[in-house]
Amino acid sequence: MSYEIEIVRGDITRADTEVIVNAANNHFWMGSGVAGAIKAAGGEIIEKEAVKKGPVMPGEAVHTTAGKLPFKMVIHAAVMGQDLHTSDKYIRQATISCLNLAEKLNIESIAFPAFGTGVGGFPMKACAHVMLDAVRGYQPLAKNIRRVQFCLFDEYGHSVFRETLYKKDHPA
Repeated sequence: MSYEIEIVRGDITRADTEVIVNAANNHFWMGSGVAGAIKAAGGEIIEKEAVKKGPVMPGEAVHTTAGKLPFKMVIHAAVMGQDLHTSDKYIRQATISCLNLAEKLNIESIAFPAFGTGVGGFPMKACAHVMLDAVRGYQPLAKNIRRVQFCLFDEYGHSVFRETLYKKDHPA
């Protein structure tokens, strides 16, 4: 099965998907960036539920309710440890862990942020390559997922992900 891959610019807490993904640390406390936006919009219950499921190894994912947000759930991807540093390995593993969890939970649409590019300091272009490669590589395994969205808050992230997706669709 193949699914649609979309790149959109906007606030992930307003995505038009069944679930959204939080780029998290492996203890799941929610500080700033994407995590802070999800906590602010959905309520502290999301963080309380997530923290109870940690710590996990970086690269793993868990899910919680979505609090006041209109999603079936929030998937929390442990993209970094307590040192708040990430790597292409953690980003790839976390992306695949989220897709595995979405499949297990019969989710048809999922929205990802750009993993590790905020507090983790990971370069946006490298993130786009790693995440899009992982999502494309997962396609043959998907049975339930119909749509994977990358929801980027700023124009730079949006343009980098669009350019990376376009280059993958139309190799030189």
